[in-house]
Amino acid sequence: MKPQNYSTTFIVDETPEEAFAAINNVRDWWSGNIEGSTNKLGDEWTYRYKDIHYSKQKITEFIPGKKVVWLVLDSYLNFIEDKTEWNGTKITFEIGKKGDKTEVRFDHLGLTPEVECYDACSNAWGG
Repeated sequence: MKPQNYSTTFIVDETPEEAFAAINNVRDWWSGNIEGSTNKLGDEWTYRYKDIHYSKQKITEFIPGKKVVWLVLDSYLNFIEDKTEWNGTKITFEIGKKGDKTEVRFDHLGLTPEVECYDACSNAWGG
């Protein structure tokens, strides 16, 4: 049986292009300190929230209005035993038209129920 990665889908009133731009403006929606550029293919940037969460992402796929993928290069989560559990996981946003609205599918590939962070991290992503 294939592991079940964390996934959620939501609908927004913006166009796919507007949703894509909002996703890539990470500073506006992910509370914490962001360092680096977050809006083009190959960009590397870091996220830090106090001494609780650090992660370094690289944008490995960037299709305007449709999809963006972040590869987690490095991470430190102080609330779990394997502090680097996110390393090598991928965070994806896929965007498409749904009638007169836009559907965004968010997946954290590698964040499965078998890993320690699944409950806390999926709750945080969904919050």
